[in-house]
Amino acid sequence: MDAFVYNAQPGRVVFGAGSLIHLGREIEFLGAQRALVLSTPEQRASAESVAALLGSRCAGIFDRAVMHVPIETAREARAVATSLGADCAVTIGGGSTTGLGKAIALESSLPILAIPTTYAGSEVTPIYGITEGGFKKTGRDARVLPRTVIYDPELTLQLPVAMSLTSAMNALAHAVEGLYAQDCNPIMSMVAEEGIRAIANGLPRIYAAPREIAGRSECLYGAWLCGSALGNVGMALHHKLCHTLGGTFNLPHAETHTIVLPHAIAYNEAAAAGALERARRALGATGTVAQALYDLARRHGAAMALRDLGMSEADLDRAADIAVTSPYWNPRPIERTAIRALLDAAFHGRRPD
Repeated sequence: MDAFVYNAQPGRVVFGAGSLIHLGREIEFLGAQRALVLSTPEQRASAESVAALLGSRCAGIFDRAVMHVPIETAREARAVATSLGADCAVTIGGGSTTGLGKAIALESSLPILAIPTTYAGSEVTPIYGITEGGFKKTGRDARVLPRTVIYDPELTLQLPVAMSLTSAMNALAHAVEGLYAQDCNPIMSMVAEEGIRAIANGLPRIYAAPREIAGRSECLYGAWLCGSALGNVGMALHHKLCHTLGGTFNLPHAETHTIVLPHAIAYNEAAAAGALERARRALGATGTVAQALYDLARRHGAAMALRDLGMSEADLDRAADIAVTSPYWNPRPIERTAIRALLDAAFHGRRPD
């Protein structure tokens, strides 16, 4: 066996249908007295339900979380947290809301209790991203890792099937790319494989019966494991491309991951064939891993072309230029011509060959 380094991330996970009822107990474990509840405008009602459960421990609600965490929103939220004397943040929602909580914690070190309602996986990573001047900057910092995560599958029952699909594909991206990360290790590879398996099994169940808890639970469990893989190892080409397309062109996060993932894996598959054997096994792939990912998303109705997200073909050259500037480590060398071809395939939604 090759030598490796493994660092366990601290954190507490409370998992199970109806587990939101334990919110008060978990706030007590944090020793917090004044929690600022964060959400998007669309999830204001969920934030109010959380505030009601917190009672006197709720300092207020900030419901202006948005995609890709613009620095202006982060600064506004930090100011609100300070003015209210908040001593922790409770996030209810998907990756955008969790990301806003992280932006607050980055400078204030406020502990975060995360309540995911999607399959983003951000809640178990020390990775943050903030968009400024049209560029998304990411980093790792232990201060932004949520102290506690409450996974309640009942909170995902209202998530539309289309959003469930792209959110779960986003989670798959964390695990599949984590298998060949520069600092991958056998512990996280096992976690990633199980996460991929759980989501690949859970997605068809959600598609067939969106209101049944079994498929929702399996995908939420898988999202936790996929996010854990991302939180413990580095990122490569896929995430660099998605950060470029999201931060610079404001494309929707999960949908962009869904479209780009098969093409990024196709780019790297020959160079990381051994590592990706775990993904092949977990997906039950008969062809390439890239094709299996493409087929999984398309079979369940996902948009498969960047043009469907509103991207202009005229922007592909600029996207390629940005993506090859300060690239993340990748198992295959980053070549501008090949990246431009990858983006063209993703723009038109071609099945990888």
